[in-house]
Amino acid sequence: MPVLPKALNAAYIRQELAETRIPIDPLAVDSSYIDRVMPANLALKLTRNLRAAGVLIPIIQRQESLSVLLTERSADLKHHAGQVSFPGGGMEEHDRDIAATALRETHEEVGIHPAQVDIAGFLHPTPTITGYAVTPVIGFVEPAFEVTVDPMEVDAAFEVPLDYLMDQRNEEHSEREYYGVNLPVVTFHFEGHRIWGATAGILIQLRKILIK
Repeated sequence: MPVLPKALNAAYIRQELAETRIPIDPLAVDSSYIDRVMPANLALKLTRNLRAAGVLIPIIQRQESLSVLLTERSADLKHHAGQVSFPGGGMEEHDRDIAATALRETHEEVGIHPAQVDIAGFLHPTPTITGYAVTPVIGFVEPAFEVTVDPMEVDAAFEVPLDYLMDQRNEEHSEREYYGVNLPVVTFHFEGHRIWGATAGILIQLRKILIK
């Protein structure tokens, strides 16, 4: 099992993400899921007619440790209602790039201004069953920010220690059927919140870079 670095701090994370780049094509998704390559027929279904989306993985320095800001989606949304996710959403024509999408959506959903975010790196776009190609943008957020949620999209925002999310001992493993194919599902349980699906998959992508 990978071991957490003794110095899982901002400097280390910046160093490990230094060579990552914003995707040239935000629709060019990775056809793997967790640690398994998707069967060709499932990959085709999930990657057809995708819409580009960007999410921010907001990392905040809290005293001697780092935390990650997550949101609980509004129960009234069409997609991912009530689920835990990163702030973000679909790319618009006026967005300069997918990073601008993630920052704009984060500002709209939880009130964090783009000027309060220092982007450290990017993960590969990943497909979701709801038809999005999601590019995760990792950014350090000024600790003094104030959360102001958009109640139309977000019911609540909360923080989880980064160490907790990077530790495999905190994972629960199961399987779920998608289009007749059983795929692995990883879930984190934290203070009554269930973190799973694409959000957990993105955290595992990040772990593969940070935890050797």
